[in-house]
This record gives sequence, structure tokens and C-alpha cells, in this order.
Amino acid sequence: MDFMIRKALMEDASAVGAFYDRVVFLLNERKINYPLWVYKEYPSEASAREMIREGAQYICLSDGEIICAFAYNTDPRGNYASVNWTEYVPEGSYMVLHAFAVDPDRKGQGIGSGVLRFCAEEAERQGIRAIRLDTVPTNLPAKRFYMKNGFSYVEDAGLDRGIPEIPVFSLFERYW
Repeated sequence: MDFMIRKALMEDASAVGAFYDRVVFLLNERKINYPLWVYKEYPSEASAREMIREGAQYICLSDGEIICAFAYNTDPRGNYASVNWTEYVPEGSYMVLHAFAVDPDRKGQGIGSGVLRFCAEEAERQGIRAIRLDTVPTNLPAKRFYMKNGFSYVEDAGLDRGIPEIPVFSLFERYW
């Protein structure tokens, strides 16, 4: 499948929000909302606007249509310092992937793996040698996907995010 990845612009915010809303709606409708995302709350247009302002929101397009969206920056948005990572890398010296969503109707088309390759290439280009991310411990499809794409499971840990429904997260890392 041919697609392009670029940083989202503020004029993309409503389309990114609509994409996230559609993804969460479909995950709920199909009873596969493994990330435990909340419709119109997170990820949403508001969170996309915040990430666009920070220069961290990306979109993946095919024929002008958003087929994937994610945030990618150096801010873990939680207490990553409390995690027993394989290697010590100071905060700000690794990249973090957030709100990574692929259109559920395009599952298995290589989009997610392509995005992870893009993220690794971007990190390398910037001289960064690690990507870290977290997911809900019960999100088994995501955990398998990350490990299939070169990430290693680290541990489950609380990240002090103040989300009572998700007291701990499963942490993953990839070095090169």
C-alpha cells in the first residue's frame, strides 16, 4: 500500500479529530477497544490540537485520506523515570510514541509497521537511539505487534498519570 507520513498542521486538526473519533467508535462498536480510549475524549481533536501545537502530531495519508495518526515526541507524559529500562537514557534523549491509531478497516496492510519504520528512521536522523512507548496491559494485539516490530517488553509500571481505570501500563523499548 502506498502512503505518506507527515506532520499534521493546524488546518488538519478537525480531520485528525474526526479520524480518532471514527477509530474509537469502531473499536467500541466491534468490542475491541483494547487501548481503552474514550470516544471524543482521548485521543480526540483536542489532544490532536495540543500535539500539533507542540509539533508532535503526525498523520499517514493514502489518496488524501488519513489512514493512521500518532503523536511522536520526547515527552513520556508520565513517570518513565520510575521504569526499569534496559539502558539508562535521560528524558529528552529518547522518542515516545503516543495515540498510535491505524484505521481498523485497514488492518494487516503494513501501515503500522511502516509507521514504526518511519519513527525509527526519524529518531536515527535526529541522533536518537531509542524509542519507548506504553500500552494498556490487556492490549494483547498491540503488545504482539510491537514485539513483532523489534520492540522489547520491559515491565508493567504505574506512570503517575492519574487515570484510575489504567493504574499501570506495559512499557516497551527499541534500541539500535
